Amino acid sequence: MSDNPIPLRLKQARKKIGISQKELGIKIGMDASSASGRMNHYEKGRHVPDVATLRKIAAELNVPLNYFFCEDDLSAELACLISKLDDESKKDLISELLATKSNDSA
Repeated sequence: MSDNPIPLRLKQARKKIGISQKELGIKIGMDASSASGRMNHYEKGRHVPDVATLRKIAAELNVPLNYFFCEDDLSAELACLISKLDDESKKDLISELLATKSNDSA
């Protein structure tokens, strides 16, 4: 993967829900005449969306913001799964992971 994981993650998430670049752009508030082109530039890595735009994209694609920064597919999948947990479940998961880490180093 290139230095910037955003283009790949954006394209993967958009295709997963089955919408076009233009549809996504319009849904996040872009003008219909430029939505496809702008989203294409983001997916090709020619331009990088600012954080506010990336937040809108994440909300529309139902992925957490940090998904776009994951450098590998497993981390991206974990980010999506973890984001769907409630706070108590997240705390439990952290405890389990810390316990596993402690057991591995013992």
